[in-house]
Amino acid sequence: MKKPVLLIVDDDRNTRVGLEHAFRGKYDIILAESGDRALKILEESTVDLILSDVRMPGMDGLLMLQRALAKHPQPVCVMMTAYGTIDTAVEAMKRGAADYVTKPYNLDDLEMRLDKALRSRRIEAENASLQEQLDSKYGLGNIIGDSAPMQKVFEMIRQAAPTNASVLIQGESGTGKELVAHAIHRLSMRAKMPFVAVHCAAFAPTIIESELFGHEKGSFTGANERHVGRFEMADGGTFFLDEVSEIPSATQAKLLRVLEERQFERVGGGNVIDVDIRLIAATNKDLKTLVDEGKFRNDLFFRIDVVNIVLPPLRDRPDDIPILAKHFLKILCLENNKTLTDISPEALSILSAYSWPGNVRELRNVIQKIVVFTRGQRVSPRDVPVEVRNAVGSHMNGIEVGGSIAKLLSGSMDDVEKNMIRSAIKACGGNISKAAVRLGISRRTLHRKIKQYESEEATHSGKTPSQHINTP
Repeated sequence: MKKPVLLIVDDDRNTRVGLEHAFRGKYDIILAESGDRALKILEESTVDLILSDVRMPGMDGLLMLQRALAKHPQPVCVMMTAYGTIDTAVEAMKRGAADYVTKPYNLDDLEMRLDKALRSRRIEAENASLQEQLDSKYGLGNIIGDSAPMQKVFEMIRQAAPTNASVLIQGESGTGKELVAHAIHRLSMRAKMPFVAVHCAAFAPTIIESELFGHEKGSFTGANERHVGRFEMADGGTFFLDEVSEIPSATQAKLLRVLEERQFERVGGGNVIDVDIRLIAATNKDLKTLVDEGKFRNDLFFRIDVVNIVLPPLRDRPDDIPILAKHFLKILCLENNKTLTDISPEALSILSAYSWPGNVRELRNVIQKIVVFTRGQRVSPRDVPVEVRNAVGSHMNGIEVGGSIAKLLSGSMDDVEKNMIRSAIKACGGNISKAAVRLGISRRTLHRKIKQYESEEATHSGKTPSQHINTP
């Protein structure tokens, strides 16, 4: 396997030679005595990792870092200095350094930091590649789905994004409302401007106005200095109000003014502040019902409900569960340095049969548990968390082995597969195509397995094949 290329940049010869000796077994080493020399090397060679001093004659390490990161492919940079100050560290990280160490350094610690920096960059690159593949086939941004309900959502996002219209995103907790808001922002004319999010339920009614509009020094007890609110931070960009239903009535009136006039004053202030924002709001409640109950202003509702995007719960798009599960498996294996290759059809069947009250967020959490605790190379039914298996087992009626998931998984792998096929066909009302999707296998493969198991059972029981597997 080809070694990563490490460029060591330091004006001190002893440091360069010492580091080369320490790391030459792990990296292909290139040495440079100055920032200028390092940039020339980058013109001629592909470098994976740069380890550079900050303080050097001529071009210093920070300027070299900035110019190095403008190259393609972009190297990973770790900076080191004998003059370890917080300001220097912050500046290095601002300019794109992956990490920062001070001299004298511990070689073991330095090696660990270099490994971590390279691994993080590799994960980022692989995630980006995977996301690009998924986006082209199944999704939009970080939102994954191939089902008809999600295709409708994607189309609404594409239509709404280029406009300045306010958007209301409705859906249960965990369906991905903030991901949709980010997607709209990224596809809009405001993509290069700020995206500022406020989670309304996180703030007490007494302080939410200060968070939204800011406050002047001395405007209330504890206001020791001027505070810039989130609306000002979002000027020119997108303002995302999550859980908008939780905004107190008094604050709703002020929010309405901002949307109508694009003006407001800080709490305790008299100066009118102009702001240019595009509002996206989200809620897991039915705002129209809250309006009818007098708990949400009717005029504010009509201001934010220009484009209404309703996200379906995961239980209403079971065709997306295998896609999402495999997507999360790849992402989380990369993040946790695991090598799981796939999820078995039987395990996918269990995941597809679960109701997912926590939606996509819960599915990701379950896959993370699977990644952490699975010892083999492939996820089997036994690797699915017991609470999911038990919940699925409780509503698997009509299966010959009974409703207990423990019994369902207790036989041979052939028995498990047969029972999963029965369950999927029953759940899909006898529709083989839908059952194949639910199982995570092709329609042709499912037909082959049905024929195989029907033939085996007919041989042993004397019954006709139709009395066996393929019975809704």
